[in-house]
Amino acid sequence: MRTNLLKLFVFFIFFLGNSQHLLAINDTPRDRFVVVLDAGHGGKDPGNTGNGFKEKDIALNIILKIGEALEKKGGIEVIYTRDTDVFIPLAKRARIANEADADLFVSVHCNAHNSQAYGTETFVLGLHKTKENFEVAKKENSVIFLEEDYEVTYGGFNPNSPESYIGMALMQEEYLNQSILLADFIQKNFTHNLKRKDRGVKQAGFLVLKNAVMPSVLIETGFLTNNHEGPYLNSTSGQNKMAAAIVEAIDKYANSINLSSLQNIGNSSISNSNNQDELQDEVYEGITFKIQLAAGSKKLETKAYNFKGLQNVERSRENGLYKYYYGATSNYTRINELHDKAKQIGYPSSYIVAFKGGDKITVNEALKTK
Repeated sequence: MRTNLLKLFVFFIFFLGNSQHLLAINDTPRDRFVVVLDAGHGGKDPGNTGNGFKEKDIALNIILKIGEALEKKGGIEVIYTRDTDVFIPLAKRARIANEADADLFVSVHCNAHNSQAYGTETFVLGLHKTKENFEVAKKENSVIFLEEDYEVTYGGFNPNSPESYIGMALMQEEYLNQSILLADFIQKNFTHNLKRKDRGVKQAGFLVLKNAVMPSVLIETGFLTNNHEGPYLNSTSGQNKMAAAIVEAIDKYANSINLSSLQNIGNSSISNSNNQDELQDEVYEGITFKIQLAAGSKKLETKAYNFKGLQNVERSRENGLYKYYYGATSNYTRINELHDKAKQIGYPSSYIVAFKGGDKITVNEALKTK
C-alpha cells in the first residue's frame, strides 16, 4: 500500500512539474494565428489497420488537406509535426507546437474496435470517465513503447496503468474551455454537415495533448474496422469532406477568439460617443451574452468568495463539466465592460459566450441576428 502511494506521489510531482508553465495565458493580441497539425502515428508505427487500411496514411492525407485549405485562407500559419511517412515521438510533437508558440494543436487519428462501432468523437485532455475512453487513450499512448528511453522521456509513465493518469486533470486547465469550444465546433460539423454519427466531445489522458501548451484536441475521424466507415475514410472523397469540416471548425474558432480585438475597437468608439441611441443599438433582442469564467469537474458554490468577489455567478452542467458564467445581459456593450472587469480582477482567460432560446451559439452568430 505504501509503495503504491509513493508511486502516485511520484506521478503527481512529474505531471505537476510539467504543468508549471501552463498557469498563465497570454492575452496579448497576435498578428498571426498559428495552427500545428499533427497526423497520428507514422513510419514504423502504422496505427490501426482495420479492414487492411493504414491509420497513419489516412491521418496524414487528411492533415495535408486541412493545411492546404487553411493556408489559402490567409492570416493562418500552418506547421506540421510530420508531412511525410516518418515516425515522430509523442513528446516531440508537442514540443514542435510549443516552440512555435502555436494558438492551436490539432491531432487527427482513426479509431478501431472489435465490433462494427462507428462515428466520430473529439477528445480534450482530462481524466477518462469511462473504460471506453481509457481504452482509446491507452491505445494512442502505447506508441511510446516504440521510442527509445521512453521511461526516461515520460517519467515512468505506463499507458496501461490507470495510476499513471493521476495528475493529468491538472494539465491544460487554463486551456480547457477553448479546447472544448473547438471540439464542439468540429463535432457539430461532422454531425450536421457530413451526417456522421456523433459520439461526442470527451475527455481522456492523451500524452500528446498533455504536453501541448495551448488549446488542443485529438480527433478520431471514424472506425477503420467498420465495413462502411473504413472505406469512406480511405477514399479521397471521404478524406476531402472530413478535412473540410475540420477546416471550417478551425476557422470558426479563430474568428470567435479574434473577436476580442474587435471588441476592444468597438469599446473605444463607443466610449467616445454620448449618443444613447448608439448604446441602445447594442441590445440584441432574444440573445443573452455571458462571460464564461471557468469550467471544471469540481462543483463550486456560486458565492462571491469563490469568484474573486464577483456577484450573481451562475453554474451550469454541460458535457460532464461545471461551467461558471457571469454578467447575463442582452447589451453587447455592457458585456464587454463586464468582461474587462473580470479580466482585471483575475480571469484573463475568460471569454464571452452567447445564448439564444437557451441554446449556446457563437458570438458571431449572435451578432449576425441584427
